[in-house]
Amino acid sequence: MTMATMPRRTVLMGVGMAAAWAASPARALLAQAAARTTTLPPAVEALIAQMTVEEKAGQVTLMAAAWAGGAATALNPAGAASSFEGQLAEVRAGRLGGVFNGNGAVMARRMQTVAMREARLKIPLIFAADVIHGLRTVFPVPLAEAASFDPELARRTARAAGAEAAASGIDWTFAPMVDVARDARWGRGVEGAGEDVLLGRVMAAARVRGFQGDRGLAAPDAVAACAKHFAAYGAGEGGLDYNSVDVSERTLREVYFPPFESAFAAGAPTTMASFNEIAGVPATANEWLLTEVLRREWGFDGLVVSDYTGDEELIAHGFAADAREATRLAFMAGVDMSMQSAFYIKHLPGLVAAGEVPMARLDQAVRRVLALKVQLGLFDDPFRRIDSKREKARVRTPATLALAQEAGARSIVMLKNDGVLPLPTTGKKIALIGPFAGGQHDLIGPWNVYGTDAEAVDLEMGVRAIVRDAASVSVTAGSGIDDALPGGIDAAVVAARAADVVVLAIGESQRMSGEAQSRVDVVVPAAQVALAQAVAATGKPVVVLLRTGRALALTEPVLGASAILVTWFLGSRDGPAIADVLFGRVGPSARLPVSFPYATGQEPYHYDHKSTGRPNPPGPLAEYKAHYREFPNQARFAFGHGLTYGTIDYAALDLGSARMSADTPLVARATIRNSGARAAEEVVQLYVHDVTASITQPVRLLKAFQRVSLAPGEAKQVSFTLRRADLLFVGQDLKPVVEPGRFRVWIAPSAQADGVSGEFVLA
Repeated sequence: MTMATMPRRTVLMGVGMAAAWAASPARALLAQAAARTTTLPPAVEALIAQMTVEEKAGQVTLMAAAWAGGAATALNPAGAASSFEGQLAEVRAGRLGGVFNGNGAVMARRMQTVAMREARLKIPLIFAADVIHGLRTVFPVPLAEAASFDPELARRTARAAGAEAAASGIDWTFAPMVDVARDARWGRGVEGAGEDVLLGRVMAAARVRGFQGDRGLAAPDAVAACAKHFAAYGAGEGGLDYNSVDVSERTLREVYFPPFESAFAAGAPTTMASFNEIAGVPATANEWLLTEVLRREWGFDGLVVSDYTGDEELIAHGFAADAREATRLAFMAGVDMSMQSAFYIKHLPGLVAAGEVPMARLDQAVRRVLALKVQLGLFDDPFRRIDSKREKARVRTPATLALAQEAGARSIVMLKNDGVLPLPTTGKKIALIGPFAGGQHDLIGPWNVYGTDAEAVDLEMGVRAIVRDAASVSVTAGSGIDDALPGGIDAAVVAARAADVVVLAIGESQRMSGEAQSRVDVVVPAAQVALAQAVAATGKPVVVLLRTGRALALTEPVLGASAILVTWFLGSRDGPAIADVLFGRVGPSARLPVSFPYATGQEPYHYDHKSTGRPNPPGPLAEYKAHYREFPNQARFAFGHGLTYGTIDYAALDLGSARMSADTPLVARATIRNSGARAAEEVVQLYVHDVTASITQPVRLLKAFQRVSLAPGEAKQVSFTLRRADLLFVGQDLKPVVEPGRFRVWIAPSAQADGVSGEFVLA
């Protein structure tokens, strides 16, 4: 199924993609891609025979740019690179294959000029960067954009980000992150698509296509994608970053592998080994993962790069005794290129000389690096993406900024609304209160190297630009993010009492999400809860705006607000995007890509959990059933939940004969009606439960979704086609299997909503 051929407002993810994977055509695509990447032009192939062992080791060495760009020095310090001149010397000597997170086209031109004029073999460098959700134009963080349930939107923003990156001299981005994340405590969930496998797959594929474009990697506006982190990084114990992972092979194959397979099928030519271990073997030295599964089983023959000092960390893991052994273990397991440790340039020549690393393996890795450079067109024109004039002309254009605003508005999830929203643009006094009510901070989110909050538009500016009378808006911080402000609550109460409605902007700072930002308690900080309590006590209607990079466990008084919007970190046009939804210029249409728990103690929580042998029956919590003392085994706000400015009703489920066979699919239909007074865009979701199987099955699994636009009073029939292969699961022998029997099906607005439901039989 080719996503690019599907109309945006019809089925954005049809059922059948999982079946296609199990039936292996995607693996055939990988095999074809492998053949392409390993076929080098004769002149490039000849270079391998001319290289010294040290020059070969240089090609598989990647270092942080000593002349770093933006926030790169803080995010990834250059480490062993002592100076820019020192890196130029390494280039001249053929001891460096590329750099990452450098300072734009000027820096890249200087380095590439040295490589092409002064190095012996004149092999072009590759320039990489962490372009996670934008370069200078910053789009919503990936978790927020996943809330749009709109892979075409993700493709468009990745396309814009890729073009902007390419205009800045970048060839390769370390994105998309396709880790499934089911523990809200883990900070890096903000970089992915949430807890669901299907949503993760379609977003992974869309972002790869977006970064790389449709004209081939050699196009000057294309950048190579890198699916990361392989694999199961999001399953770290306790939600602790870099932590151990111990999951079954079945869970790897059902949950953590599929988004990578989709990314590779979409054309991603590279992947990054993850920091974590799996069942005692670090991924960076995991031969089963990197060679047996990735290479032999899937047929992938692209480039595998380590994460930042991932090979060096084998020593701290207790898996390697020293740097030399760490180099051998990582390289022989299948890591082709070492990032940042410099272990490969230091130790591969000696390992080859000692016979511990075969020359054939080194040549294989070098060939993969050169193949990527060939694909990117660097041997044809090493300067094809290095143009300072183009860099200035193509970053932060009106078109990309407009797209950032559109994407931001389409990423906002409305959890609750008692009718206070949308706000009128005139006739109401509005008090913006909270640490995020104004000021250019905490707008673009974590892990952005080149964009800045100073270039982004905040909530105050966005609101003042849309109301008729800017004087009707007051702005009061009320508290800090973690700490109270002297007199802050008193000032906030005065502002609230003078207003007709309060817009309370609270939540996480962007430093609370992202790498190394695991949290033991996924709640709104106490100082902000105290502020919310005081504002609620005024009796004024309160609209809560939640700034966050993860699911949060919400409590009173936040839950008692008149309306709650999850606004995430929306990037360059954060404030205007929020204002568009607040005032009804854009109706909320996003859905939660992660479950919001009742309490942190439920984590890790995901909607597609198993029932256990003692599920709680419908109704009150019962003794000796699978739930906590305080809460049901459910989410407070479920995966897929999100309200619109319409009133949406589900009715008239039609399953036809309610029978499916190998030759006869099941068509499930339902009527979706907007009985409200405002237009709405509904995300209609199809879930299935296999009632009895040889492997216990989740209580629900998302199989497809559609976006449906409904005018006031309009009704539309929505249909989904399920085929036998859509019901595959990983059987007891770890191979795909389909078993006859009863299945329950829901067409519903969330993973916990009833919508309309029924049963069918697979013969």
